[in-house]
Formats: sequence, structure tokens, C-alpha cells
Amino acid sequence: MKKKVVLITGASSGMGKESALFLAKQGFKVYAGTRNPDSAAELHLEIKKHNLDINIIKLDVGDNTSVNEAIRQITKEQKSIDVLINNAGYGFVSTVENASEKQMVDQFNINVFGVLRLCKVVIPIMREQNSGIIINISSFLGKIGLPLLTFYNSSKYAVEGITDSLRYELEHFNIRVHSIMPGFFNTKFAKENLVTNLETFDSQSAYAFLASSLAPRIVDEINNGNDPRMAAELIFKIINDDKFPARVTVGDKAKKFIPMRKELSDEDFERRVKEYYNL
Repeated sequence: MKKKVVLITGASSGMGKESALFLAKQGFKVYAGTRNPDSAAELHLEIKKHNLDINIIKLDVGDNTSVNEAIRQITKEQKSIDVLINNAGYGFVSTVENASEKQMVDQFNINVFGVLRLCKVVIPIMREQNSGIIINISSFLGKIGLPLLTFYNSSKYAVEGITDSLRYELEHFNIRVHSIMPGFFNTKFAKENLVTNLETFDSQSAYAFLASSLAPRIVDEINNGNDPRMAAELIFKIINDDKFPARVTVGDKAKKFIPMRKELSDEDFERRVKEYYNL
């Protein structure tokens, strides 16, 4: 049987890398998209070590030309794209007051419009083949607000909205759309995928108390988070279960906060968050 084709964005590290490796080991043909294929040294080593069917391709979700070229490369080699995993993203840590126009736009360009760019070019392929699965890697912060993460949170709230709307839009073409809301995972996210605003973190900033207390706490929770393989295994389950729910949490923080968010009033939930993070 022909292998199912999976495209993963942001696949050089973290959940993207683990998902690429896990799915390839399960018999999928994987295209691992990354802005700089030469920097994906760990992925290259694993591919060679296990003789995995993974093609590392150049793919910058923030650049429409790059997206289109990547899809052309895949469709030239394959007749289908069966699964799209929108994983690429980063977190901008800043107050709203301190953020520049470029920093605001950049956050949404990658986390939101990057998802839409990939969907826009992959959906026609899936529609023509009358099948497909789109899995958006969101965050439990796509349902929960935190200070200093306004831009990241709101971008993930947008991903949740994209997921909800596309489920209606694509149902008649046998295309499933799902969202995974991870908690904090032990990946390189804190080192490589957190961008900080220097004004916010200046010792003279009006928000110095937040920057000096909350930010280190969040970084520590990321560095001591769950194993990213959990997300990879969950993606595999979604692919193989056509009755899988629209969205699912993974990781301790997500499983703690998301049910709490549903059960409590806005005021009670906000009080719990303040207590938990000493805000």
C-alpha cells in the first residue's frame, strides 16, 4: 500500500521533530519543514540512524513564496498530502505597551497567518482527493490569558478559531480539522522560540515586577515540562480515529487548567490563576 504523506511545519526540534520521527517509524512518508534544513542536525542523525522515510524541506511559514515552493516540491514527488500538521510557531514575551508594530505583526505572521498560508495551499489538494486531516498545534494558552504573553495567547486563541471554522467549511470534502492544546513541554522552546522585548525586561520598566517573577517561572515550567513524544503519540491517534474530538489537551498544565477554565466563572478562574502564579 502507498504510504500516507504527512507534512509537518517547524519540524527541526521539539514536538515537530518528535512527531516526524514517530510517524515515520509508523510507516508514514514524512516531509519535515524547517526554515533552515542545514540546522536540523539532530533530525538528520535520527533519519540516518533508523533509515527513516523523512524528507527535510525548506519551509518558512512566514513567507508565502517559501510555502508555495515547498508544496510544489511535495506535489511533484507525491500525488497527495494526507496530513498537514501546523506546528511552527514561537512566543513573543512583552507587554502591549512596549511592543513595536513589527513585533506585533511578526507574532501573528508566523503563529496565525502561517497556519492559514499552509491551509490555503493544502486544502485544494485534499479537496481534490476527497480526504485529508489538518492538525493545528495550538496551546492551552489558546484558552487562557497570562500577562506578558498577550500576543502569543491571542495568536493561539486565533488558531482555535481557525480550527472551529474550518471544521464546518471542510466537512463536506471529507477533511478533518483538529486542534491539540499542549501544556508546557520539555523542548527547546524556551531557548530558541521565546522572543523577549528588551524594554519590558529592563530593570527600570514599569513592569519589572512581572518580568522578574513570572517570566522565570514560565521558563522553568517549560524546561521541566512533559516529554514531547506524548504529543507525537497523540497525533498518531488523531490520524487513525475518524471520530476523534475536535480538540484535545496534552500535558500536565493543559489538563489542569483547561477543565478548570470550563468549570469556573471568569472571575473565579482569574483568581485561581493569580494565586497559582503569584500575580
